[in-house]
Amino acid sequence: MGTWGTDVAETHSGVVFFFGDRAYKLKKPVDLGFLDFSTRELRERACHREVDLNRRFAPDVYLGVADVSMPPGTPRDHLVVMRRMPADRRLSDLVRAHAPVDDALRAVARLLARAHAASPHTAAISAEGSRDALCARWTASFDQVRPFHGRAIDADDAAEVERLTLRFLEFREPLFDARIREGRVVDGHGDLMADDIFCLDDGPRVLDCLDFDDRLRWLDGLDDAAFLAMDLERLGSPDLARRFVSWYAEYADDPAPPSLRHHYVAYRAFVRAKVACLRWDQGDTRAAGDAGRYTEIALRHLNAGSVGLILVGGLPGTGKSALSEALGDRLGHTVLNSDRVRKELAELSPETPARAPYGTGLYDASWTRRTYTELLDRAARLLSYGESVIVDASWTSAEHRADAARLADRARADLVQLRCDSPLAGERLLTRPRGVSDADPEIAAFMAEAAAPWPEAATIDTSGPVGDAVERALAVIRPHGPEPAWHRLPRLSPG
Repeated sequence: MGTWGTDVAETHSGVVFFFGDRAYKLKKPVDLGFLDFSTRELRERACHREVDLNRRFAPDVYLGVADVSMPPGTPRDHLVVMRRMPADRRLSDLVRAHAPVDDALRAVARLLARAHAASPHTAAISAEGSRDALCARWTASFDQVRPFHGRAIDADDAAEVERLTLRFLEFREPLFDARIREGRVVDGHGDLMADDIFCLDDGPRVLDCLDFDDRLRWLDGLDDAAFLAMDLERLGSPDLARRFVSWYAEYADDPAPPSLRHHYVAYRAFVRAKVACLRWDQGDTRAAGDAGRYTEIALRHLNAGSVGLILVGGLPGTGKSALSEALGDRLGHTVLNSDRVRKELAELSPETPARAPYGTGLYDASWTRRTYTELLDRAARLLSYGESVIVDASWTSAEHRADAARLADRARADLVQLRCDSPLAGERLLTRPRGVSDADPEIAAFMAEAAAPWPEAATIDTSGPVGDAVERALAVIRPHGPEPAWHRLPRLSPG
């Protein structure tokens, strides 16, 4: 027996007995609706299923299935036999103690990505990753939580979670269809919590995958990783959560848009909020506090993951392109530049001069209309894939801005309008190096005279350093303060 003690742990569906360096899990003879262990045969099948599924993540922990027999040797029940894990190496406890766990989390991310890569891909598995399947799971949670509005959970917060969720999902079917085509929907873990991960000297062990309902384990790999990210955030370590998701994306070679990362974290948080509401209904008065905290996490990520269409406009020389590029880098948004698109449509390289008098040549009304149509068409496609977009153009036409507003409404995207202004614009036009823009002071003067008023835009002073302009723009884009910024990061070293 060594230094190991003896203990017993019990859940709603089983009992675990700890003896020495072994753990023995017994299934209770219960039928809970979502799982049925009511007969010995069903319990035996469930034990073997648990071992087979969990060996994908911890093959040296799940040792097999033992029979519980009575004379003359007829099996009466069955036990999952496991290697006992040291309680002091539980990830959740280490995180709470602020112990260094980066190496362990990197290893978990690598293990998870490897298991996902080995997953089968069938029509049944893929169907669970569709937009409609995810929407159905969200809707079921909303319906289950509704009786607890104003009791175990704040009614306004729950309603806002529902509004933001359905708004995101409505226009994103192409995103989820693409995830299926790319093989991102897998037979995963399904219940990846810090309590069930143990950080041993020779690497982490990941236990207790979801084994009672295959459909709940068939999910987008990013959704699987988001469960642990949510749990790390619940434990007070949002930076660890962000790093873990980035490590998973690195090892899985997954270029998912930031909005999807946020969405899946929010989904996992709200599922836990639902569970907390059910616990409260069963008499656990402290569970209402848990429901509130999980709902707060869900709201934070749904807001951070809102898809946005940002118009950055202004006259030539006002620094709109510099601001657009800096904002794109800061927020992880895609930037579309009108000068580049205009020349691409004309089959010219961006640096090829195409100067012409105002309103003629490549800058006449038909070319300008074609350019803005193309910009918004590209933006629409990106928005449907969950990508936020910055469109860098003059936006001097009210008609073009109205087209953009209609797109934002149709795409369920947040519309932000920024107008760059600087007293240095004329000087910049005279001194800036030749680039993709063909505008000069004379053209800028004509454009200023023809520009329609833009009262909906926030004016951004771009006369100083671009970093200062970025901060002013961010105050408009994120009026409620900084949100979790889980945009794509540079490739991380595996360590």
